Amino acid sequence: MIIGLISDTHDRLPLIERAVKRLKEERVKLVLHAGDYVSPFTAKPYAELDAPMIGVFGNNCAMTEELKRVYAEVDADLRGYFAEVEEGGLRIALTHGHLKSEMDKAMSGDYDVVVTGHIHRASIGEENGILVINPGEVCGYLTGSSTVAFLDTEKRFAWVSEL
Repeated sequence: MIIGLISDTHDRLPLIERAVKRLKEERVKLVLHAGDYVSPFTAKPYAELDAPMIGVFGNNCAMTEELKRVYAEVDADLRGYFAEVEEGGLRIALTHGHLKSEMDKAMSGDYDVVVTGHIHRASIGEENGILVINPGEVCGYLTGSSTVAFLDTEKRFAWVSEL
């Protein structure tokens, strides 16, 4: 199974639309969003996804109840600041990365994969046997590069894709 990974979309509708298109091209079965949607109006493009989305809030998500409501309308389940996902035989921790307590929980050894955002730089690495993935930023604000990532659950392999 291929899971799409995104983070730090920060209201950039044209790039969110491009990310959704790229996720569809890869035929992902699930999308994990590591936070920082920012505004509720950003939900609409996700209605075009052919897969459900699970997300967490980031440090720039002030209107959490409104975000939950509008994202639910496009089949997205926003689960607070931390989410546990079991998919393809993997236990995945999803968090934005700005809260130490949530990162400590994610890196506790209870998960096979940790997906995080916040720093806006794409990276894939292994730490104490845990595959740690940051898909980078969709918005392109800090790095000038707009990226998403993908996780193949069967191969336990991830890669980053420029938009």
